[in-house]
Amino acid sequence: MDDSAVAALLILAIIALIWLIPLISILFSRKTTGAEKLAWVLAVLFISWFAWIFYLLLAPIKKKR
Repeated sequence: MDDSAVAALLILAIIALIWLIPLISILFSRKTTGAEKLAWVLAVLFISWFAWIFYLLLAPIKKKR
């Protein structure tokens, strides 16, 4: 591979990592569990990063005991 192909792959890998940050953050968070966590992950996948911002502001929706 030439240098431009390696650079393009590196840029794509960085973009993919940045895109995955919200998903990884939600998956390893202790704020929510179970179905609520799944709902947040699906919201981030289908609605976009705005859902991640809402997650950071609103999760957990229910109070802990």
